Amino acid sequence: MPFVKQFFNVKKFIDLIVKKNYNKNMLEIKNLSYSVEENSGRKDILKDINLTFEDNKLYVITGHNGSGKSSLLKLVMGIMQKSSGQIILDGEDISNLGITQRAQKGICYAFQQPVTFKGLKVKDLLDIAAGQSHNLAQMCDILSKVGLCAKDYIDRFLDDKLSGGELKRIELAQALAREGKINMFDEPEAGIDLWSFENLTSLFDNLKKGITIVVSHQKRILEIADEIILLSDGRVVGQGSGKKMLPLLDDKSCGRLRRD
Repeated sequence: MPFVKQFFNVKKFIDLIVKKNYNKNMLEIKNLSYSVEENSGRKDILKDINLTFEDNKLYVITGHNGSGKSSLLKLVMGIMQKSSGQIILDGEDISNLGITQRAQKGICYAFQQPVTFKGLKVKDLLDIAAGQSHNLAQMCDILSKVGLCAKDYIDRFLDDKLSGGELKRIELAQALAREGKINMFDEPEAGIDLWSFENLTSLFDNLKKGITIVVSHQKRILEIADEIILLSDGRVVGQGSGKKMLPLLDDKSCGRLRRD
């Protein structure tokens, strides 16, 4: 009997570990390629990309302009369609799903240039993102994390009267409200000249409940990354911890690194 009891205790422990690992979010990119047709012929934008993104980590993708960074995020979101390969979320191949279906599965994407929505107010956007209504206190909590006062912004329309920096921060607030499995940001530092990098990096810490993927050249963002991925000419040419990768990025032959 003691042996049987011990066996079932061990089995229960293993089952708990398996269940815990199963519930973790994971994004896998396998042999992903993307090409476009031009007058001069086919141009390869991404070439046989293989990456794995794990839960509770901040990944920063960097590299020269035109290396395929933004294209990679758009392929994951479904804005562009792959030429070949697979995109797998929690064991499910989502390669052929549309943008809406991927969003429903918890994938969020913040554009490099925020979009405007005619007739939609800030509070409406946050409610839609979260799938529920927020009271003033909740709105204040979310917007304060991106340096905005809720009373000044919740009834503002998302139109061209808002500056680019304001729209960018509202888009970041949308990601906080959404609480997605995967949050992707394309150069989020753009337009935050009146808002400190310290607050931006703190925001990423708040999002590390899932998978956070950021495209950036900013050293202060690269320094807080759990992992840095370096792209060049559509390929992954370097990947590892910040300690490993940052010295490589100081070499102009590897990537462009902004210090301010």
